[in-house]
Amino acid sequence: MKHKSILYAQKLDFQWPTSDPFLFCVHHEDLYPKGNGKFGPSDSLQGRQIGQDFVGKDGWRMYHGETIPGFPGHPHRGFETVTVVQRGLVDHADSQGAAGRYGDGDVQWMTAGAGIQHSEMFPLLNESGENTLELFQIWLNLPAKHKFVDPHFKMFWNEDIPVKSITDTNGKQVKIKTVAGSLFGDKPLDPPPNSWAGDPTNEVGIYILDLDAEVQFLIPATTQGNNRNLYYFRGEGLVVDGTQVPGKHMYNLKSDESVEIRNGSEPGRILILDGKPIAETVVQYGPFVMNKQEEIQQAFDDYRKTQFGGWPWDSYDPVHVGKGRFAKHANGKEEFPSQSQ
Repeated sequence: MKHKSILYAQKLDFQWPTSDPFLFCVHHEDLYPKGNGKFGPSDSLQGRQIGQDFVGKDGWRMYHGETIPGFPGHPHRGFETVTVVQRGLVDHADSQGAAGRYGDGDVQWMTAGAGIQHSEMFPLLNESGENTLELFQIWLNLPAKHKFVDPHFKMFWNEDIPVKSITDTNGKQVKIKTVAGSLFGDKPLDPPPNSWAGDPTNEVGIYILDLDAEVQFLIPATTQGNNRNLYYFRGEGLVVDGTQVPGKHMYNLKSDESVEIRNGSEPGRILILDGKPIAETVVQYGPFVMNKQEEIQQAFDDYRKTQFGGWPWDSYDPVHVGKGRFAKHANGKEEFPSQSQ
């Protein structure tokens, strides 16, 4: 008798449940109105808790932004952020003097390591129509030996990220975007140095799947004991190994068995987070993730003393006026997507 593939399920809320080596996942989807010429929304901000606007009034949020939506300068230590932007743009700035504008399929992979401040603002550039933003922010833990590595970020430009289509016997397709991992046969881009994902034996995978209606395919098996979460966040009627499951749920799957998937009668979208657990004690307080409580206190002390390098920008919510997609690294090197220079 075939064993059931789903170990447990959990309904999706604003913050999605994760499993080691992942710490955090949020799917941001904000239907921003047209811009006001100053990178903020043209609509009134009355009725919003400015500085802490997470309610989703009228289909969008200001988050911690006061005039421009997003996340003004804030610190991190001890883990990595992987920001996968599907639609819209993000402006990055950090305490090392690095900057960037990325979006419309790009990914930024940032190692906070020993400590960094950064801002993530969502400039509303379109003044004549809507400014929809959709992204995943994923936190990937660092093992103890890499908690204090130098901060670093890499850009995965949309034009370079592997995308593979699988066609079933009925001509239906699933399109797979591979941010990390080789589960579906693609060779991923290299993550930053010192990442848990940098060792292929850790089998870290981040995949976004766009499913045709009624497409059928297999999620291949990996190593026993890995953590595999399937987030069915758009669509209804998914069938997992013969069992229909509801949408807007996370399904924790057995990692050492292939899983048969059949989509329902409408297109669907899935995120898969997969990988070998780090299996170390996690102590988290806000933006810091360490292994011991005293290390959290040390992080606060260090931040108060050093500001993780300070803040070299004129404001804590900078946007990059007149720029297209680009990245400027701490060493001054600039890079651009190959097709948008």
